Amino acid sequence: MSVRLYVGNLPQSFDAKELEALFTSVGEGVRFKAVNDRDTGASRGFGFANVDSQALAEAVIEQLNGRDFGGSTLRIEISERRDARSTASTASTDRRPGAAPAAARKANNKVVHADNVDSESPDPRWAGELAKLKALLANQSVGV
Repeated sequence: MSVRLYVGNLPQSFDAKELEALFTSVGEGVRFKAVNDRDTGASRGFGFANVDSQALAEAVIEQLNGRDFGGSTLRIEISERRDARSTASTASTDRRPGAAPAAARKANNKVVHADNVDSESPDPRWAGELAKLKALLANQSVGV
């Protein structure tokens, strides 16, 4: 069974062969892939390692987590699957200012276009403007 490890806090410029040699010093069967920026191709400071067994994964974490590599302290932990992380914590990790949790958001069921326009009811696209005009007219007739 393959185990995926998150390897973070990598220096901006590092030698991939040197890092692979560090993993090989713990045991054989570790494959590493750095994550690079799409535009510049530079390292984003993290990557993922696939390890052949759970025992080897634990050994890599125990021996290399917190170890100095190129002036940075490595952070190595078992990687979470993206789908498991997104369903459990999407609402709590939304960091936009004023963002409401997903469960607390109101449904926005607006009618934008209707093919069958009922002559008795106003066009829903203009309902808000119509309500404002009615309020203005009501205020004008009271003041006369």
